[in-house]
Formats: sequence, structure tokens, C-alpha cells
Amino acid sequence: MSSIHIGSAETLLRVEGLTKVFHTSAGDVRALSDVSFDVRRGSLMGLVGESGSGKTTLGRCLLRLIEPTAGKVVFDGVDITRLDARSLKAMRKRMQIIFQDPFSSFNPRMRIRQIIGEALIAHGIGRSPRERDDIAAGLLEEVGLSADHLSRYPHEFSGGQRQRIGIARALAVEPEFLIADESVSALDVSVQAQILNLLQDLRDRRGLTILFIAHDLSVVEYLCDEMVVLYLGRVAETGPSETVYGTPAHPYTRALLSAIPTIDPAHRCGRQILAGDIPSPLSPPSGCVFRTRCPYAIERCGEVVPPLAPVETAGHQAACIRMEELVVSNRSSTVTPVKAVAGAG
Repeated sequence: MSSIHIGSAETLLRVEGLTKVFHTSAGDVRALSDVSFDVRRGSLMGLVGESGSGKTTLGRCLLRLIEPTAGKVVFDGVDITRLDARSLKAMRKRMQIIFQDPFSSFNPRMRIRQIIGEALIAHGIGRSPRERDDIAAGLLEEVGLSADHLSRYPHEFSGGQRQRIGIARALAVEPEFLIADESVSALDVSVQAQILNLLQDLRDRRGLTILFIAHDLSVVEYLCDEMVVLYLGRVAETGPSETVYGTPAHPYTRALLSAIPTIDPAHRCGRQILAGDIPSPLSPPSGCVFRTRCPYAIERCGEVVPPLAPVETAGHQAACIRMEELVVSNRSSTVTPVKAVAGAG
């Protein structure tokens, strides 16, 4: 199948109107709705949101591990949603994933040389078992392990070591783009820092582009250049990390940031506690999907789906009809209370 070329040189990955609907016996579950954002070549982008926001579904749709229902995923000018099986396999050599739990993603009956070697065999890398072992040994050393570990089984390693093996496996085919799906959430804090530093080093050394999926915003602040905030399958806010952390324009982002432990909770945007749970994707709220938990919601929030719109800084966008008020409130620490707004329910 011929490639479909779109996009600019600086943008490595462009997501356009990505939608995923799961058809179940209970009804249609809309996991993603019209998701759009760009990932710059060489950047480290964070994808954040509560459990149930659609982060993992989005990551897997980008690789077509799950087939999108609608929309485009344009990687280096090629729309991968339109590739046939052979072309998609070749593209997957350039796009890899690090799973949240490397233990469950490894075959416990396979040695580490086999786990890493699978990818090499699948993509025709290495002319002999010995050459593939040499490649695997080099990868283990690159991620901070020993070549002697090739003959061991997954259960013989700690959680941090298994995650390093997962990274080595993802690097085996020399990809340009990595998705790290909650890759440090199950690790101790000290081990998290080691893995985060390893990812930064690999990005710099190999020129990787990384999409880092997480629910811990303090980790994303430490690691990422840019970020996308996802809520119930929709993009709430996106932009440079420093800008989003400094002047959040969406009330959901404000709530997530205020939940970060800090000596001074009012340092960024004031303490704002989210009420209730994320709604079911079987029956999402009308209009703005965040309105049922938003302290600033007004009647119009239930009538229109707010589009992503530019804020003040280049590349900063948010989907909120009260965005301008909230941006101003970051400077003055005041926002018009809902009950004072005409028509508020």
C-alpha cells in the first residue's frame, strides 16, 4: 500500500480527531473522543489524567495495538491508520512501547536472551543466535544491567531491573518513538528516579521521541517538555509543561496540580479538591464532560462541547468556555463563584 504523506518536518507524530468506541453488551463505550495533538521530534511529552481517562487506550491506538474507530495517526508524514499489515510491521520497528508491568508482559518461561531476541528475530536483525546475543548483551549494558543476565528468567529480577529489561526490549529494533505506559508507577520512589534518569539519558543519546503516560504530575513536571491532559477521553489542555504548570487554563488541570503534595498548597493555583468519581464512558455528560465535577460550571457548559482554543502562550491550548477567567485567576487568585454567575445550576 502506498504511504500517505502529511505533516511538517518538526512534527514527528500528529494525532488528528482520534476516536475509539468499544461495542459491549452494555452499550457503546466511548473511550476516546476527537483527540488531537502534535508531538515534536526529539521531545519528551507527558500524557496525564486520572484512571479511566483513556491514556492507555490512546497509547495503544497510536501503535494500532488497538484499532481506532476514527481519526488519523500520522507518524513522520505517514498515516498509519491506513497501512496494510506488512507496512504496519515495518512501521512498528520505528515505534515501540514500554509496558506498565514488565513482569506480566514477559513470558516467565523464557530467558532474557529470548525475550529480547524475539524482537530481533521478528524484524530480521542479527544473522545468528550469537550475533543476537551480542546485541542483547549490549542493550542490557546500555540500560544499566549486566550481559551475564541474559541466561536468567524474569522472576530472578527486581521490579526496577525488570523495567530496565522492558526498556532494552523496546530499544532492540532501534525505534525513533517510544511510548512509556505508566512505566514507573509500580516502582519505589528511588527506583523511579533511576528509570526516569535513564529515559532522559536515552532520549538525549539516541535522539528518541517519548510519550510518557502517567497519573503522577510531579513525575511529568520533572521529566517532560510538553504535556497533554486527558479527561474522559477528551483533551482538556495541552502545551509546554512549564506553561501548563505555571498558568493552567482548565479547571481539571488546576485540580490535578493542586493535588501534588507541597509545603505550600497555594503555591501554584490554590487547593482545589475534585468531588466525586470520573463519570462512566457508557453515559458521558453532555457538553463539557468535566462539568459534573467542575466548581466553575455554568449552564452553557452542558450545552456545548468546548473546542481546544489557544490560550496566551504559543502552543498552549485548553477546552473550557471559562478559560480566559481562569487564566486571569492564576494571577489574582480569584474566580467568579458558580453561584454568582447567571444561569448557573
